[in-house]
Formats: sequence, structure tokens, C-alpha cells
Amino acid sequence: MEEQPPRHGRVVLVPCPFQGHLNPMLQLGAILHSQGFSITVVHTKFNSPNPSCHHEFTFQPIPDGLSPDEISSGNLVAILLALNCNCKTPFQECMTRMTQQQKPDDKVTCIIYDELMYFAEAAANHLKLSSIILCTTSVATAQSRVAIRQLKEEGCIPWQDSMSQDRVPNLHSLRFKDLPVSIFGVPDNFLDLISQMYSVRTSSAVIWNTIDCLEQSSLEQQQQRYCPIPIFPIGPLHKFAPVSSSSLLNEDTSCITWLDKQPCNSVLYISLGSLASIDETEVAEMAWGLANSWQRFLWVVRPGSIPGSEWIESLPEGFREIVGERGCIVKWAPQKEVLAHAAVGGFWSHCGWNSTLESISEGVPMICKPCFGDQRVNARYASYVWGIGLQLENKLERKETERAIRRLMVDSEGEEMRHKAKNLKEKVEICIKEGGSSYNNLKMLLEFMSF
Repeated sequence: MEEQPPRHGRVVLVPCPFQGHLNPMLQLGAILHSQGFSITVVHTKFNSPNPSCHHEFTFQPIPDGLSPDEISSGNLVAILLALNCNCKTPFQECMTRMTQQQKPDDKVTCIIYDELMYFAEAAANHLKLSSIILCTTSVATAQSRVAIRQLKEEGCIPWQDSMSQDRVPNLHSLRFKDLPVSIFGVPDNFLDLISQMYSVRTSSAVIWNTIDCLEQSSLEQQQQRYCPIPIFPIGPLHKFAPVSSSSLLNEDTSCITWLDKQPCNSVLYISLGSLASIDETEVAEMAWGLANSWQRFLWVVRPGSIPGSEWIESLPEGFREIVGERGCIVKWAPQKEVLAHAAVGGFWSHCGWNSTLESISEGVPMICKPCFGDQRVNARYASYVWGIGLQLENKLERKETERAIRRLMVDSEGEEMRHKAKNLKEKVEICIKEGGSSYNNLKMLLEFMSF
């Protein structure tokens, strides 16, 4: 894949405007551009990507109709449903203009849309353009969402069992408490979103940001469900994409200099993602658990993630003096670079799918503290199925936090997880090398899109 690729036409990308969805879509765009496709990103004005990070792409905003109240509500399900309603007409108008004005040697050949932005399919059908779905979560998450709908139809209301340890029928790795039931909005809204996402689609293929070595049996089941539509599992996308940043937040690279001074495998990296919030009491329990563990740490505290605080004013009095040079706190970090650093020996994560894939790709074991949605599924798989993490399932308490940190960073249990994580990293590396499953699937996708 080193030669100058032939030009294959223009692909339109329709990302979902949240960090965990933008990243893989723009990574996919970078991969396709490197293989000869021109790229246009049609995006909402809400959480719009930074064009300066991708000079090789064309960016086209469309109105999204979101009110300030809808945006500030934090109700993700309501926002997604509104976007699919509000963007359908503007997107179709945008695509109509684009196809009318296109040059003969630069025709739109395909629309690739995030599975949550299903409004794009109607425009593709109207303009007789092929469309492809990008799934940015795990296959296990997709299966668990479908299970929620089926359980509802059978008269079982899963969110009433949200703390149940009972296993989910036909999803034996998951307990009811692991299901990605939304904590936002009313259940009917969530069910409506699931129904829209997984209704019969007319798209010609599905791209999945996952890896055969992680989800082989689940992928086989999904291929049967989608048959004859092909599925291309080409993850982890960030390992194929040219290095670039699509972060909606400014990354503080000074933490890399701090990591350079720390011993190998000595630092616990802590980041709870781009959306989750944590209350002042839990912050205090986390802080004292970190202090009392006597382990080095790099802690990302996102501005606004602690309600009532701009940044770290809520940290307990005396905490920073006690930890001293043992700890580094930043507003946002270049996560892929951090996880690849030799000093990092563990990752306390919310277990978003991107973070999970990035941790696995670097062989870093995890402390799993999911907040909502698919994070619960990912945390269960990391801890129970793959054995590369331990899950915090109760409300944060400093003694439990201290024990968890020491279990991962010091004890033999953590060494065993680190060994399993390294083995999984090696399997991922085989998948992305020439002849590996993800490499071959990417090659087949490029051939599929070139017809």
C-alpha cells in the first residue's frame, strides 16, 4: 500500500458529532484518502470538527436545528433523535447540490455514515448513491442493544433490572446490569433510537471498528444477520490511519515530558472520557485512593466534568501537596501517545470503545469504571471475557479505590492482567499486518468501493 494510489472518486462521510464517533470516522477518511479517494465531511454545526487538522479533506457544514436548551440538556438520546429529524432535508439538499456541481473526474461514489446518523441513507437512496454504515462500537454492544428491544417486546423491562447479576438470555457473557441502557431520556426514546438504528437498511456494506481476534464469534453471528450485506471488521482504525488529531479539546502534551521522567510501567493513567461527569464526593474518594496507594499517576480532569467546578478547585485540601511530583493533572491528554508510553502500566478508564481499543492495542491493563451506555458492555468484556482489567462496580470509596489501584499496579493479579494484555496486543498486531484479518478486510473493502 506504499505506491501512489489511483484516484477512485469522492466519498462523503457523515460523522456523529461526539468525540468517540468523530475519531473513527475521520480515521477512516484518512485511510481512504491515502488509498486514492477524495473526502468530503458533511457535519453538523454542533461539535463541528476542526478543518485545520485535516487539510486534505473538504468540510461542509449543514444546519442541525438544535436549540441551546437541547444542547445544554446533555440528553444524548434526545439530541440524536433530533439530529436525525432535523438534518434529513438539509443533508439531501447538500448532496443534491454536490452531485449537480461535481466534475466528471471527481464524482461522489459513496456515502459512509455513522450508524447513529441514519438520516443519510434516505438521501443516498434518493440520489441513487451507494451507502455504507460505519459502526463505531463493539459488536457485543450492537447485540446487547438488539437484546434490549427483544426483552421489551417479550415483556421484560431491562432497566428495572439494571443492577441484576442474572445473565442475559442468549448473551451469556453479560449480566442485566451490563446492558447499555441509557440513563438519559425516557426508555421509549431509547427504544425508538435502537429501533431506527437496527431497522432493515438498504446500505451496501457495514464497516466495523473492531477486530476479529476480539469478537470472532459475535462477528460471525452479525454476518449471518446482515447476509448478504458484507461486513468489514477493519479495526483498530487508529492503527491504520496516518497520525493526526481529531480531538474537540486541546491536548496538553506537557504530560509526555513528565512521563519521560517516570520508571517503566509505573504510572496509572486516568481518563473518564469526553462526556462523563463525576460528582465532588467521588472526586474526593478517587483523589484519596490515589494518594493512599502511593502510585504514580497521570490524571485527566476535563474542564466542566465536575459539576459546580471549572476545573480542579474541588480536589480535597492538601491532596496536591501530599502527592507532589508523584502525580500529574492535565485538562486533556494525547491519549494514544500516553498509552504507548513505556512509563504507563495501567489505565483507569470509562471504557468507551475507542479507549478500550487503544488500551488493548498498547497492551495496557485496565481499571474499568463505566459511566453509561456501551461502556458497561466494554467493561464487562475487558474484565470478564478478555481478563485484561478489573471492574469497579460500587460507588467510589477511597479504600476500595486504593485496593483496586494496588491490585493492578503492584500485585500479582495485575501482573497476570498485564501479561494477558500483552498477549492480546500481539494478536492485534498480527491482525493489522499484511495477511492479517483486519489488513485483508481493509483490502477487500477498498476493492469493494472501487467498483
